[in-house]
Amino acid sequence: MQKDKSLLIVWHSQTGGSKVLADAMLAGAAQTSGLKARAIAAELASAQHLFDANGYLFAFPENLAAISGVMKAFFDRCYYPCLGKIEGRPYALTVCAGSDGSNAVRQAERIATGWRLKKVADSRIVCTHAQTPEAILAPKVIAEAELAEARELGAAMAEGLALGIF
Repeated sequence: MQKDKSLLIVWHSQTGGSKVLADAMLAGAAQTSGLKARAIAAELASAQHLFDANGYLFAFPENLAAISGVMKAFFDRCYYPCLGKIEGRPYALTVCAGSDGSNAVRQAERIATGWRLKKVADSRIVCTHAQTPEAILAPKVIAEAELAEARELGAAMAEGLALGIF
């Protein structure tokens, strides 16, 4: 009997935006039979979680034009233990940013390249347009259209894994 495929969603969020995006990805993935989907906060995620999954979705904020510290700590903690052991697995990522997000995307894609992961969707930047200290620190509300895209990404990744496309 073939083992079910599994999708790991690793997320970090300080003000809720990346968390609701990860939840939407998980909801989309949950519609696929023959696949186990799990979302785990970056501070709790380990190399073993990566080893146990067949594909990955990453969701995190951009802070000060970079990957958020907690997400970067996850990548730092797992990078060398996973090097050479997760090659070829599919991934996609979403960055929740106040204005730009492109540098955080570049940083995460470079890490994924080092792991030799297979990028299966364009990296997404969800812009909240938070520009003042008050707006940056406020809980984020993500538009339904962005949440729908996150659900679609989760569903597409799950289907691709379940069908053996990735």
